[in-house]
Amino acid sequence: MSTEIKNYGDAQFSDMRAQVQQANDEIDLRELFSVIWQGKWLIIAITAVFAIGSVVFAIMQPNIYKSEALLAPASEEQGGGLSALASQFGGLASMAGINLGSGGGVDKTKMAIEVMKSRQFASDFIKKHNLLPDLMAAEKWNMADNGIVYDNELYDVESKKWVREVKAPFKPEPSMQEAFKEFSKVVSVNSAKDTGMVTVSVEHLSPAVAQQWVNWLVEDINKVMKERDVAEAIRSSDFLNKQIAQTNVADIRAILYKLIEEQAKTIMFAEVRDEYVFKTIDPALVPEEKAKPKRALICVLGTMLGGMLAVMLVLIKYFVRRES
Repeated sequence: MSTEIKNYGDAQFSDMRAQVQQANDEIDLRELFSVIWQGKWLIIAITAVFAIGSVVFAIMQPNIYKSEALLAPASEEQGGGLSALASQFGGLASMAGINLGSGGGVDKTKMAIEVMKSRQFASDFIKKHNLLPDLMAAEKWNMADNGIVYDNELYDVESKKWVREVKAPFKPEPSMQEAFKEFSKVVSVNSAKDTGMVTVSVEHLSPAVAQQWVNWLVEDINKVMKERDVAEAIRSSDFLNKQIAQTNVADIRAILYKLIEEQAKTIMFAEVRDEYVFKTIDPALVPEEKAKPKRALICVLGTMLGGMLAVMLVLIKYFVRRES
């Protein structure tokens, strides 16, 4: 009997403690809301400052236009003969530096994508088309004459000289390392895993410049990969011709002639097709609408950030006063 009374008393005490805790929680929440309400004008003021600042910041940001092209990997039409020889003559071909498509090498499309992302290709591309001013000194785009306005503190258009002030080891004219960092920010090359399609895109202040760069990128990567394969095929043919001159075994000479024939096919295939690695499915267009900045989103996020900081400031001030 006494045990039941004790358990009943413990249960009542637990219920009372839970009710007291709930009441304290309600008091704390009411206190917090009261503090926030008392500091409402400070919260409104800080939030308004952030809102106005975010609007000004969003308006000051220049429009960025994005142009992109959809590409498909070119078919390996000359690959059939090489693949047929791979199992029989792979060892001899590897001595000559010839890839017969046995599946162990790097896919040509993947290699082309990595070449486009490389420092060497970017540097050659920038120098070839004289893109340094448009890449590093462009300030805004003039829609009236479709021209680019350059930052006078960086680049003098009349004398075509760089006038920016930088500390050593940097020079007034940006180095290719600096240009590559900026180039990597505006140029994107992506491959879809499911379809294998490749998208090349460029972001720039000028929509016309963005479209032109995409076209140049596609043309140049096809040309670079073509020149690489042709040079490799020529070197391999020279090696095989030397081997033919050094052997009198008829079977080996027949094999070597067959390998030379395949290298000749590679060279012929490269010479007759401009779209060597990538075929253009959807060409780049001059964009009519900006890609960024998202001004509305900037304003909303700026206002929300101001509101949260204002509330935190009011609460911090209250708790500091209460403890002191």
